[in-house]
Amino acid sequence: MADRSVSIESTDARREPGIRSQAEGGIVTQLRLDHSSLFLRPTLRRAPEVTVEPEYWTTLETGRTLVFCSVYGSSFESFETALEMDPTIDDPILVDRYPDRRVYRVALTDRAVSFIAETATAGGRLLDLSSSRDGWLVQLQFPNRDDLVSFNDYCRGRDISVTVDHLRLSDDDDDGVVALTEKQQELLAVAHEEGYFDVPRGISQDELADRLGVSKSAVSQRLRRAIGELCASTLC
Repeated sequence: MADRSVSIESTDARREPGIRSQAEGGIVTQLRLDHSSLFLRPTLRRAPEVTVEPEYWTTLETGRTLVFCSVYGSSFESFETALEMDPTIDDPILVDRYPDRRVYRVALTDRAVSFIAETATAGGRLLDLSSSRDGWLVQLQFPNRDDLVSFNDYCRGRDISVTVDHLRLSDDDDDGVVALTEKQQELLAVAHEEGYFDVPRGISQDELADRLGVSKSAVSQRLRRAIGELCASTLC
C-alpha cells in the first residue's frame, strides 16, 4: 500500500500542467434504448403519434428532478391523457404552445429507470435524445471502447434493451455529427424523388407520411434532424 501511494504521487509530479483531456478521438454511437419504465415510456406507448425531445433537466435541492420537453405532433389531448397515467413522472405542466409543438414540464418519480446519469458516470457525452416508436433514440460519445462497454453493462444490468444503429470512431476534427440513419436516408431519397424540395412542392409531409407508413410528426422530426446533420457536416 505504501509503495502504491509513492507511485501515484510521483506520477502526479511528472504530469504536465493543464486540465485532463478526453478530446483525442473516442467513439460516437447512436443507440435505441427501451424499457417499460424508462422516462415517459408508458406515455409514448399510449401516444405513439407524438415525438418528444427533452430540452433540459435540473435537480432541485429537495432531490426532485424536473424535465422540460418539446412535444411534436397533432394529438396533444391523447398525450396529456397518457401523461396523467404515467408512473415514471408526476406533476405534468403545459409550459408553452407553439405552432409546431408544445412544451411540458414533468417531475421524475422513483419508478423511472434512467440512463442519463450513468452516461456521465461512464465518461460519455449526450449528443442528442428523442423518442421513437421503439424507445428512446440517443446519440452518445465515449472516450474509448471500455467506457461504452461499461455503459452497455449498466443497461444490461437493468434490463434496458440496447440496439445499435451506428458506431464509429471519432477523431480530432470530428464535428460530433452521426451519419444519417437508414430511415433518414430513405425519407430524404423519397422526398427528393417526389419533389418535396421543389417549388411548388410535388408532395406534402402528410403524403410522405402515408408513403412511408409513419406519422406526420415522425416525418417532420426526421426531416429536421436529417437536414440539420447534413448542414452541420457540410457547412461547419
